[in-house]
Amino acid sequence: MLELCDIELGFSAVPLFSGLNLTIAPGEFCLLTAPSGAGKSSLLRWMAGLETPGLHASGQVRLGGHILSDLPAERRQLGLLFQTPLLFPHLTVADNLGFGLVANITGTARTNAIQDALDKAGLAGMGLRDPQTLSGGQQARLALLRTLLAQPRALLLDEPFSSLDGGRREEMVKLVREEAVKRKLPVLLVSHDPRDEALPDKPPYRLGA
Repeated sequence: MLELCDIELGFSAVPLFSGLNLTIAPGEFCLLTAPSGAGKSSLLRWMAGLETPGLHASGQVRLGGHILSDLPAERRQLGLLFQTPLLFPHLTVADNLGFGLVANITGTARTNAIQDALDKAGLAGMGLRDPQTLSGGQQARLALLRTLLAQPRALLLDEPFSSLDGGRREEMVKLVREEAVKRKLPVLLVSHDPRDEALPDKPPYRLGA
């Protein structure tokens, strides 16, 4: 269970929102929607423990009943996926996936985990390629599988579908849903794209409404 309790967020003296309370069950897909500039991306960065200059936030983030707000980013076990895949251009496709694996997975187990992820992402046989030679949809799937290989306990999605269209978008949404249900991951998607309003398992939460 991922819980946001009485979250307030702003920059310096400018408040963006307050009183945000959300509960997301394992495998559940939740949408938080608001116009651009309302603090959606800043909220996810703060939840994940990433520094944002000038940001002031309060409240608690709980995962499985444990408070995450005071933990360093690497101990929060939150997978964060951005609109842009943010792949490492100096690494191959396979090495990008390997970056997500925990250090104690080595040898054959590591090779097999990377190969399974390549197959799942529809990138079989492409492990040695430069990630910049992949299509937009392939890059998005690669970024998702790299995030999942880090074994997060919840997924935070910052509009990762907005740059995709048609079949590529449908494939990415389907993959996220399948993995979330299989791994019992709460999923929080933030977006202002009207197409995303059909995705959540319950009515969207409209920030500031």
